[in-house]
Amino acid sequence: MYDSALIDAARDFNRFYTNFLGVLNKAYLDTPFTLTDARVLFEIGSHDGISAVTLVRDLHLDPAYLSRILKRFRSEGLIETKADPADLRSQTISVTGKGYEQFRELGHRANAQIAERFEALALGERQSVVSAMHTIRSLLDPNIKPNPPIIRAHRPGDIGWIVQSQGKAYAEEYGWDMRFEGLVAEVAGKFLANFDPAMEYCWIAEHNGINIGSILVTNGGDGIAKLRLLYVDKAARGLGLGRMLVDECIRFAKAKGYRQISLWTNDVLHAARGIYVKAGFRLVSEERHCMFGPEETGQIWVLDL
Repeated sequence: MYDSALIDAARDFNRFYTNFLGVLNKAYLDTPFTLTDARVLFEIGSHDGISAVTLVRDLHLDPAYLSRILKRFRSEGLIETKADPADLRSQTISVTGKGYEQFRELGHRANAQIAERFEALALGERQSVVSAMHTIRSLLDPNIKPNPPIIRAHRPGDIGWIVQSQGKAYAEEYGWDMRFEGLVAEVAGKFLANFDPAMEYCWIAEHNGINIGSILVTNGGDGIAKLRLLYVDKAARGLGLGRMLVDECIRFAKAKGYRQISLWTNDVLHAARGIYVKAGFRLVSEERHCMFGPEETGQIWVLDL
């Protein structure tokens, strides 16, 4: 028995999104084309020759329906056909000069429509929409090959994201109050204000344009690098990103000539502590505190390089 609430939600979203894109309009994007016309022209224009069989397969169209569309396109001078050199029994379809101009115009109008809708959203809201789109497709499209996460240097706006994401995540997961967010803001602010690119670095883990992890290395003086603010978003855990970020810190610290890496964490952060142990860090001290509300055990770990 299917979940009626789930089905109703999916159908409601489908109705909203088809209206949002205007796909039911007879004149799609204020052009003479229907949505199906536009999709067919887009596929032809995106390839240097494509067969009708491929179009039927990729677009899930009835062959007779596709044939009528192609006949009309041919009569309007939008497409041309020629023998397929790989199979003389078949023909490939390509756009003419006129067809290519129409293909480009459709792309321009589609881009402008989406850009106009996104313009009304705040920056964070745009990222949330794109993230939701990637989630829907990755879960429902059996042919999608998920893009791997990337690790890159920080850019403007990333440090603010670190403060916001960690403040929210640790409040939700561990009940830590806003004093923890204040500590993260203090560490992040000092990093930006005193940033020394020769000896310090910030790595951001990103997936499909969405930040999902971070870590900093700061100069603690006396040859000691400080590993700060390791974080992996809940939705991205289990991918090994935490270990990858810590490994980047270790490689960087070794390359810069540091003799030791030091970090402060709490014993409740079991996954992070597991990463530190596997990387060779050793626990040197610990003490109880109530810095963020609940009583915790703060710990200092070090790695000799």
